[in-house]
Amino acid sequence: VRLVAVSKLKPVNDILALHEAPAHHAHFGENYAQELSQKAELLPRTVQWHFIGGLQSGHCKSLARIPNLFCVSSVDTPKKARLLDAARAALRAAEPAAAAVPPLGIHVQVNTSGEDAKSGCAPGEETVALCREIAEHCDSLKLLGLMTIGAIARSKATTTENRNEDFVALKEQRRLVAEALGVEPESLELSMGMSEDFEGAIAEGSGEVRVGSTIFGQRPNRADAQIRV
Repeated sequence: VRLVAVSKLKPVNDILALHEAPAHHAHFGENYAQELSQKAELLPRTVQWHFIGGLQSGHCKSLARIPNLFCVSSVDTPKKARLLDAARAALRAAEPAAAAVPPLGIHVQVNTSGEDAKSGCAPGEETVALCREIAEHCDSLKLLGLMTIGAIARSKATTTENRNEDFVALKEQRRLVAEALGVEPESLELSMGMSEDFEGAIAEGSGEVRVGSTIFGQRPNRADAQIRV
């Protein structure tokens, strides 16, 4: 299981401390595109960045041009996928050693809870169509799998015994996508689970969990956050 340490609003000093010996942690998640870009400039390229916030079309180009951006976990429209693909392709063409910039990993975000406030594709045809678009038409993207952020009440009630409906729903979406693409379900990872419910998510087969405050402690308000301290 991949652990993404959610470092939003935390200074680069904290990230570097976790990235260097003895922990050597590689994967860090950020919610804000500008903050991620600033931190990527300051920290070693060995950091593997994940963009996990709400994705805006206007941020796709700048994000995809970060060479060590490992994954965008919140893709929910074909337009955003195409923008990311075009920008990543341009970066790979411009780099002297093109092989050094891999295709950009993508999780398609699925709105499993049906909440209006949540981003993500509707389960079913919309999710399958976007996954097909990425897998078959976006050469500079790599479809890693599906992601969901479930309903808060369900997350709080989740244990290894008490199953989370959002996690169960995402597994079913993976089955549908795998069937449509002609691949094994296990070849598509599930990114689900955060600080409150990651144990239940892992029990349901999550391949990636996102944990922030449990690792870094309480975050400052966004207005008070500093890139360096």
